[in-house]
Amino acid sequence: MENDNGKAKYFTLMEQLKEDILSGKIRAGEKLPSENQLAEQYQISRHTVRKALSILENENYINAHHGKGTFCSERMIHRHDSHNIAVVTTYISDYIFPRLIQGMDRVLGENGYSIILKNTGNSRTNEIRVLQEMLTKPIDGLIIEPSKSQILCKHLNLYEMLDKYEIPYVFIQGTYPQMLEKPRIVMDDARGGYLLTKYLIETGHENIAGIFKADDSQGAQRHLGYTRALQEAGFPYDPEKVIWFHTEDRKQKPPLILNQLLDRKIPVDAIVSYNDQIANLVIQTLRDRGLSIPEDISVTGYDNSTIAEAGQIGLTTIAHPQERLGEMAAELILEQIHHVPESESQVERLIQPELIVRQSTRNRKHIKS
Repeated sequence: MENDNGKAKYFTLMEQLKEDILSGKIRAGEKLPSENQLAEQYQISRHTVRKALSILENENYINAHHGKGTFCSERMIHRHDSHNIAVVTTYISDYIFPRLIQGMDRVLGENGYSIILKNTGNSRTNEIRVLQEMLTKPIDGLIIEPSKSQILCKHLNLYEMLDKYEIPYVFIQGTYPQMLEKPRIVMDDARGGYLLTKYLIETGHENIAGIFKADDSQGAQRHLGYTRALQEAGFPYDPEKVIWFHTEDRKQKPPLILNQLLDRKIPVDAIVSYNDQIANLVIQTLRDRGLSIPEDISVTGYDNSTIAEAGQIGLTTIAHPQERLGEMAAELILEQIHHVPESESQVERLIQPELIVRQSTRNRKHIKS
């Protein structure tokens, strides 16, 4: 049987009880209503209730004691002496993240802490699941890269539960719009986008397209820097030369729209890419059209990942202090654990970008002279 929302009744009950536990409505050690009481309250069978409770027990939210009843797990009482730090990133398998984790592990290990590593695949649903899981585990702190950080966070209740349990957390790479006051370590991405675009303008490029990610704050900030550099140089902002994409279509949309743009004969002599991965995709798309990089079109990346040096061509990009960012995040969460006031913090919160010039861009000034 399903409810009007299309979910099975046992699943709806399980979600409701889980929310009550995570919100503190049902406290650690508290006895839950009996199966009969839940069945009557939610107008469902005892079998359906039993199925929901079984899931919660398997996930360690509740414990059943024969002859006594079902109780909210004592594990929901957080004791801050586990020496575990949860680290939640969007991806862990490639790109900049392995070195990011290395930096964290070095600092945390030296201070007697272990890492519980999770990734979300940049999915809000997965982030909710991971946070719910972390709220049931003994952790002293949390370092998290928010999923789709440009979009309003709809699971603030989970962060409020972290606050309630006095579990400090630090954002890296971005922050949700409603949580800008929370501790965070980010790069000045607006400055990075500005430096790339300004460099292209200074080297004689006049028709500069941009490709940016719409659902994270890095994409929005890099686009802001791109726009600022164009305006400063007196170049018109042309929305037709700006391609926006989302996490789900990151591999398909940039080459599709770029091909459409070029098919329409819109002049382009340079492309500012959201990151090195997108730049690599752009280069392959241009080469498939018979264009040369940088002779026909200059291309920039962002992050100075392994792709920037070992890819199809050396990428002009922005340096990303991958291991150092990990170290800084670890240092900041340790300060939060030890209640160091922000006025006394020794950790830099805003990383300044550095331009790295390689073979994917060229100086066009001498061509015109």
